Amino acid sequence: MIMTKKERALFAVEKLKEKYPEAICSLQYQKPYELLIATRLSAQCTDARVNVVTKELFRKFPTLESFADADIADIEEVVKPCGLYKTKAKSIKEMCTQLIRDFDSTLPDSIEQLTSLSGIGRKTANLIMGDVFHKPAVVVDTHCIRITNRLGLVKGEDPYKLELALKKILPPEESSDFCHRLVLFGREVCKARKPLCEDCPLQECCAFRQKSHQSHAASV
Repeated sequence: MIMTKKERALFAVEKLKEKYPEAICSLQYQKPYELLIATRLSAQCTDARVNVVTKELFRKFPTLESFADADIADIEEVVKPCGLYKTKAKSIKEMCTQLIRDFDSTLPDSIEQLTSLSGIGRKTANLIMGDVFHKPAVVVDTHCIRITNRLGLVKGEDPYKLELALKKILPPEESSDFCHRLVLFGREVCKARKPLCEDCPLQECCAFRQKSHQSHAASV
């Protein structure tokens, strides 16, 4: 059966909802700004390691003010296991200062304002919009790029272009949770090096799977 991109998207949304009923962020946090910091630390670092580091980080610096007033070397020391620690520590101190100075110590609720914060790009801003403010959002990470390309929902690797393309075909109220489910699905089934196509619930809507079958049939 030939599906349109929107039909593929709706099929994937429903199947992944069945497979992963709880669509939650794997980064651990209690205060909204802590998710902002944790996501900044997650660049080129596993969520598991970030969760270990932030447990100590948020204990040592329990408020925005404590981050803003901290000696940057003290922040660097704690976040060092996450890699790129000098850049990340600088961003954390600066963004906390900005939140206090420019936003009355409250996370802003727009992509434009969030991306004005030090070290914050659209991926992190969309995560905040979805998880903190429960607004439609598309978080384009490596799992999202890989899987949506394989499914045939999008083509290319430019995060901003993919974000806009996915917004056109995903139900707005499902988009944020769908992206969380893609992370779980990418780790478990649709892996980067060797996707487990035989165990995949999305076979019916997957362009990659269909193309592989056609290639195999042609070679027999």
